[in-house]
Amino acid sequence: MTAPGREQDLLQAFAHLADTLVADYDVVDMLQNLVDSCRDLLDATAAGVLLADSSGDLDLIASTSEASRLVEVMQLAAYAGPCIESFSTGTMVSVPDISRAPDAWRLFREKAIEQGFAAVDAIPMRLRETTIGTLNLLRAEPGPLSENDRVAAQAFADVATIGILHERTLAESEQIRQQLQYALNSRIVIEQAKGVIAHTHGIPIDDAFTVLRSYARSHQQGISTVAQAVVDRTVEL
Repeated sequence: MTAPGREQDLLQAFAHLADTLVADYDVVDMLQNLVDSCRDLLDATAAGVLLADSSGDLDLIASTSEASRLVEVMQLAAYAGPCIESFSTGTMVSVPDISRAPDAWRLFREKAIEQGFAAVDAIPMRLRETTIGTLNLLRAEPGPLSENDRVAAQAFADVATIGILHERTLAESEQIRQQLQYALNSRIVIEQAKGVIAHTHGIPIDDAFTVLRSYARSHQQGISTVAQAVVDRTVEL
C-alpha cells in the first residue's frame, strides 16, 4: 500500500471510530471496528481488545477471529504475558520475538508459537492515570513494530478508551464501572448467541460469529442487541 493510500485509509478508520461516539453507541461494535482496522491497516496478523472487569481481571471483548486458537493465546497473555504487564504498568509492551519471552510467560510463549505467532505488542488503553484494558497486536513474523504503526496503534487505543469512557470524568467512577461492566456482560450474551447459532446451523463457533455480525450490520443493529434477541429467541438467524 502506498504511503498516501495508507494515510487515507487510516484517516477513514479514525473517522469511522469517531462516528461510533454517539448516544447509545454499542461498545462491542466500536471495539470490533477497532481490531479489524488494526489487522487491515497495521502490521498485525491478528488483534484483540482485553478489558478489565471490576476485579481487575482482563477479559477478551473483541478479536479479529473467534477461533479458539486466538482466544486462548489472548487469555494466556492476559494471565501472565505482555497484556497483563501493559495493563499493570500503563505502558506499551513489545515482544519482537516471542520465542525469547521470559520464562514467567512460558504458557503464553508456548501457545503463541504453537499457533503460529512470532511477535506481539500490547498497547495500554489509558486515560490519564486510569488504564481500562489493552489493545493487542499479534504477528506471524518476528521483528519490531514500525514507529509509524506504534503511533497509529496507540492512537487507535486512545480513541477507543475515550469512546468507552464516553466523556465521563474520572470522578464518575461508578459510571465508568457500569460502562465497562456493560461491555463485559455483552460479551457473555454474544458467546451464548454464538452457541445457539452454531447449534442451530451446525457450524463452527467462528462462523457463528460471522453470521451474527453480518445480520447486525445488514439490519443496522448493534451486535449486542442482536445477540440478546437470539438468546431470547425473538430473532432466528
